[in-house]
Amino acid sequence: MVNSGRLTLRQEDLQDFVRGAAFLGTGGGGDPYVGRLILQQEMAKGAEVRILPLADLADDALVVPVAMMGAPTVMTEKVPSIEALQRALDEVARGAGRKVDALIPLEIGGINSTMPLVVGARGRLPVVNADGMGRAFPEIQMVTFGVYGCPISPVVVANELGDVVTVRAVNNKQGEDLARSVVVRMGGAAHIALYPMTGADVKATAIPDTLTLALDIGRIIRTARAERKRPEVALCDHVSRLPVPRTVKVLFDGKIVDVRRETKGGFNVGSVSLDGIADWQGVFKVEFQNENLIAYHDGAVRAMVPDLITLVDRETGEPITTECLKYGQRVKVIGLSVPPIMRTPEALATFGPRAFRLDHDYVPLEEIR
Repeated sequence: MVNSGRLTLRQEDLQDFVRGAAFLGTGGGGDPYVGRLILQQEMAKGAEVRILPLADLADDALVVPVAMMGAPTVMTEKVPSIEALQRALDEVARGAGRKVDALIPLEIGGINSTMPLVVGARGRLPVVNADGMGRAFPEIQMVTFGVYGCPISPVVVANELGDVVTVRAVNNKQGEDLARSVVVRMGGAAHIALYPMTGADVKATAIPDTLTLALDIGRIIRTARAERKRPEVALCDHVSRLPVPRTVKVLFDGKIVDVRRETKGGFNVGSVSLDGIADWQGVFKVEFQNENLIAYHDGAVRAMVPDLITLVDRETGEPITTECLKYGQRVKVIGLSVPPIMRTPEALATFGPRAFRLDHDYVPLEEIR
């Protein structure tokens, strides 16, 4: 529910919210289902989820993202530890010499959309209605915070056993690499707090209103399904009316005929191939590294990172994460363009195609025919 520019998240909104977060996760980010259950428990105990508009954030506030880090396939087996997230956050606060004033999602996609909400509800901290990815990315330096000048360090990594490791790196990519090695040692999934920022930093670098967008997308899918309408049509209408309009396309309609997936270097990597059904012909292939990165139709590129590529159930519109892809599923592949803050040269250098060793220069979704 949006009221006077503010987002109020109620228990009855959570299914819509995590559905939208799964869509924005582009196949990765971890399944938000467990995060929703934990958040529901906190709210059932009377905890309040306070969501703060970006414009209301004080310039001198200390704002910290908290998240899970690791391979989504591992996250399906390791339940998030809110105590570990809190330990990581407390360590960042100790290093800063002051209390944390607000939290912010590192990414709006997947389970990390809910983790700051749970920690905030338990600790009575507001969560800023913004994030650093506008989707999910597989690496923690792939955020607009870092693109526009905020240092990643310290990165505090904690696990459910009580281990806490602080990484202070010379640059953001090195922070990712060192933290990733710790996460792998901790079993492939762990909990992090990082990028301590001022409110002014957040206002200058974050992607605004992404919690609202996740809730809206989840509602659109549910409502369209109930009214026997096509969710992608309703979604297209919605994003075209955003303050900064975005493009939605159906990229393919088909049946999954092959899934190749492995956990490698702390990531869920592989590809999924589809054969066309109905009026769609040919072979469609999506390659992923936790998240869907690039899509090909009969060898021709149809969409590429940082634009979103999401697979949804053909009948229900429910987003499908990469770890849940199975032979025989009938799906639609939907592309969603990203806002301009994610398309600058410095942004593309950090999370464009070549940042993933894809031999393609970025072409915006709306320009690919």
